[in-house]
This record gives sequence, C-alpha cells and structure tokens, in this order.
Amino acid sequence: MAGNSFGSVFKLTSFGESHGKAVGMVLDGCPAGITLCEADIQVELNRRRPGQSTITTQRKEADEVQILSGVFEGLSLGTPIAVLIHNHDQESKDYSHLKDAFRPSHADFTYQEKYGHRDYRGGGRASARETVARVAAGAIAKKYLSLSTSIKTRAYVSSIAHVDLETKYTELNLDLIESNLVRCPDPEKAAAMIALIEESKAKGDSLGGIISCVIENCPIGLGEPVFDKLEAQLAKAMLSIPAVKGFSIGSGFEGTKLKGSEHNDAFEIKEGRVHTKTNHSGGIQGGISNGMDIYFEVAFKPTATIMQKQESIDSAWQEISLEAKGRHDPCVLPRAIPIVEAMANLVLADNLLLSKLSKL
Repeated sequence: MAGNSFGSVFKLTSFGESHGKAVGMVLDGCPAGITLCEADIQVELNRRRPGQSTITTQRKEADEVQILSGVFEGLSLGTPIAVLIHNHDQESKDYSHLKDAFRPSHADFTYQEKYGHRDYRGGGRASARETVARVAAGAIAKKYLSLSTSIKTRAYVSSIAHVDLETKYTELNLDLIESNLVRCPDPEKAAAMIALIEESKAKGDSLGGIISCVIENCPIGLGEPVFDKLEAQLAKAMLSIPAVKGFSIGSGFEGTKLKGSEHNDAFEIKEGRVHTKTNHSGGIQGGISNGMDIYFEVAFKPTATIMQKQESIDSAWQEISLEAKGRHDPCVLPRAIPIVEAMANLVLADNLLLSKLSKL
C-alpha cells in the first residue's frame, strides 16, 4: 500500500495496525553521530500514550519503545533506525460488530471499497494508533534539530468546540502547556475545556477543536521552491494526521480581510539581524523560512466513533442502527499535541538537511 512514507532525505516509513502485534517505523537518512537512546523516544511517547487521563481513551498501553537497528553504543550509525512498539491492551471483541458495518465519518467504508478487505479491529491502519510511530520518529528529529539549531517547537490546545483561547501566543506562558490535562496554557480556559469534554463524554458524544503550534528560532532558508514550499510541507504533514480537517498559517483566512498595506511585513534591523516589524507571513515568505516565528493552526474534527446509536449501512447495503463499543477518545486534541510537534519537527529536520545542498 502506497502512502506510508513521509519525507525526502529524513524519511519515515511507518507500519502496523491498531490491534496487530505491534506498530513501528523505519527512519532512513538520519545522520550518524547523534546521541540517541530509547529514553529519548520514550519521553515523547509517554505524552501521546492512551489512558493518561480521564478525558482520553482508557486503553492501557505502556508504549514501551524498542530500537532494533541504526544505533550502536549510544550513537546513530547513519543507517536505517528501526523502532518497534508492541500492542498489549487490545480488546478486539469490542469491534466484532463492525466486521460488516460502517461507522459514519470513519474510514471503515472507504477502506473496504478501496481494498476489498480491511482490519476492522479498532480501525486497523486508519486508527490513530499509527501515530505512535510518527511520535517516535519526531523524537529523533527533535534530537537532531537540537544539535544543529536552537529550534523550539511547541503546540497547545487553543480551542475545544466553542471554548476559544483568543490570546495571541506571544502573550501566553507556553511553559504552562503541560500543567493540565488538556494541554492549554491558560488555566482558566483549560478548566472550561476539561469540563466540556467530560460533559460530552458522559453523553457518549465527542468534540473537536484547534491546536496551535509555534516554531521559534527557525533559521532562515528552510523550504524549497514552488511545490515544496515550507508551508506546503507543513500543511501536508498536519493534514495527514487522523481527524485533521483544516490548516492555517500566519494570518491565514483572517489575512484576507486586510489590505496589502496592512498585511505586508516591513523589514527592520534589530540587534544586528534582519527582522520584520509584524509577522502576518507566519515566518515563511516565498515558501522559505525568514527567521521569524513560524506559527500555524490545525483543526481537528470531533472523534468519529461515539457511544450513541447512529444510522448507517452494512456491507450488504442495508440500512442499520449502529452503536459503537470499545474505548475511544471523547476529544483527540490533548493527545494530539505531541503528534503535531513530531510532524513539524520531521518537516524541519528534512528541510535542514536539504538546505545544506542549496549553496557552497
């Protein structure tokens, strides 16, 4: 099946299904000599793992990572790094009713029509369980970036349904992101978001929202012309995450309401460096990073699997009433934070390596 690899030089290929024996990834193109151990990856997997709070799925997975290749004596070898994470807490019986039935707005129907055969247990390959491999690769990308740059990538929940964090990221204390279950840097808004998720969960329903991401200290010159512009690569990375339905960078759609004289980012020299007085571009101009903060938003739809009866169809094209079973996130956003960061760091690592080919 095509579409399981991401990146050009720093290239990730993931594998595995939700209820298979394991999920994992192979990362090719990682330079040699990077200090790397399983603990570097584990710390990021722990942020994504299921069962970490009352507002996430109660599936219990330790997500203990194993490095199978590409690392020797604590250093990367420059050869493919293979990583494996075993699945342990599957309850496949909870999905037997989906063998011949399709959940609304899920991948059940489209996978069946495309391939003629699917793993219906937990969504199979279409499950967000697959993203554990992305986070593992993103942890390695983060380690590489820390050796070559001072890049800092931080994502946070800025909206759950109608509860919005309207404060700009420059006015927030991003050190508070990990201080609460929902990973919102505003304690008051976080409490409101958590209450809303708990209310929705009690009703067997789900919620969507927005994750904002800020990339600080990005060097000038990342991104390739025309089809591989940096924002285009970030957009592809984010839209590949399960449940993502929207991407906006810089001023985004709000920028359409401004005039050119209002939207243009004027240059200035500050502390011996080129800056822009404003940053409507979101740190990218002409598809290439300009040294300012890169900031973007990612829109997540409500979780498709809900604990309510819904009208659907089965494989015989008969209309049915379907009620889901199993353990599911009432809102995916709190656990999606490390996924967004991982995908951003994979894009940055890939482009940092490519940038070394641009000029002598």
